[in-house]
Amino acid sequence: MSPLSSYRNLFSLTGAIYVIVAFLARLPLAMSQIGALLLVSAVTGSYGAGGAAAGATAVVNAVVSPFAGALTDRVGQRRVLLVQSAVGAAGLIWLVLAAAAYTQGEPWWPLVLIAGASGAFLPQVGTMARVRWRPIARRSAGSEQRLVDAAFSYEGAADEASFVLGPALVGVVAAILNPSAALIAAGVLLAVFGLWFALHPTAAVVPRRDRLASTAPLPPVLFVLVFAQLTIGMIFGSVQAGASVLATEAGEPGLTGLLHALLGIGSVTAGLAVVAVPEAFRYENRLRLFTIALAVLSVPLLFVSSIGGLVPVLIVLGLAVAPSMITTFTLAERISPPSRLGAAMTFLAAATGLGYAVGSSAAGRLADWGGYTPAFAVTIVGASLAAIVAVAGACALRRAQGVPAGPVR
Repeated sequence: MSPLSSYRNLFSLTGAIYVIVAFLARLPLAMSQIGALLLVSAVTGSYGAGGAAAGATAVVNAVVSPFAGALTDRVGQRRVLLVQSAVGAAGLIWLVLAAAAYTQGEPWWPLVLIAGASGAFLPQVGTMARVRWRPIARRSAGSEQRLVDAAFSYEGAADEASFVLGPALVGVVAAILNPSAALIAAGVLLAVFGLWFALHPTAAVVPRRDRLASTAPLPPVLFVLVFAQLTIGMIFGSVQAGASVLATEAGEPGLTGLLHALLGIGSVTAGLAVVAVPEAFRYENRLRLFTIALAVLSVPLLFVSSIGGLVPVLIVLGLAVAPSMITTFTLAERISPPSRLGAAMTFLAAATGLGYAVGSSAAGRLADWGGYTPAFAVTIVGASLAAIVAVAGACALRRAQGVPAGPVR
């Protein structure tokens, strides 16, 4: 089955409307952090307050998401996503109203608390969509595994695209109107498409734990993949921090979002192409290759000295990002009990968010000390750790898939 045929057959199982809804429903999560940053910074006059609000949104979401994922395994996706979408949308609007009522000089910590509260209810739509694809693929007369591979390739690319498009939408709306309008737009998108995604018939195809005989715990080897995702999150956070410093020093701070988007361009392209990788190329071997590529392709960041020099480096580095993420999520799907798949997927998504916070914070502190080059050094550390974890965990991942242990080729 060719890659194009794989995607055509995959989308025919759900219809184009579902694919569009699932993509738009994940945009609010991508918009909320930078939206909170811009809004709180604008009304308080403090970048520290804005950063705290954005960090609270990300960290609380990362902490709460695995619990929400585990709950979907028990009671089904629909009820959990309905609550998350409704309350999450209300939380974003609440932050806008609280910011509108804020007066300069007042304590800004209540805005941070509200941002964190809204983050607790923002659904991880991409992970929930991944959980749906295996039972959806079983309906096809074609190759189930090939369709699942295509689904995970698409979802990885869609996540990357959302985290490029989401901040871009916030920037455009904030520039044309104001930051409040950007967060209102995120809330409306969540209220409409988040609820639509929750109510879509595909939510009902995911089996709940109480309908299954197996209640096995998550396999310990899953945390190899969790740590790999955390290090990939470090790459995102440190690249954004380093690009911001470089653009600011070059007198073009407005280019920060565009520079970070370049990482997503290469990543989306490579992510869509992953489905063409032969099935004989085992997943643990793919993870080794892709993460080693991350480590190698991140090294040129140390030698960047201009915006023009950064552009090709980020595009090329992005070529290894989505394939690495797609492989970690695919491995998680293959080694986790079906009754715990929601929890497994949200653990990986949460690790990515926490890694982003760690990478951004570490790179920011180093940038204060020595500029963008030390910030980009955090990217190299994150990529190198990802490669080390993938190489060290390859045998365990092979065994977890039911393949006899032996030399990993």
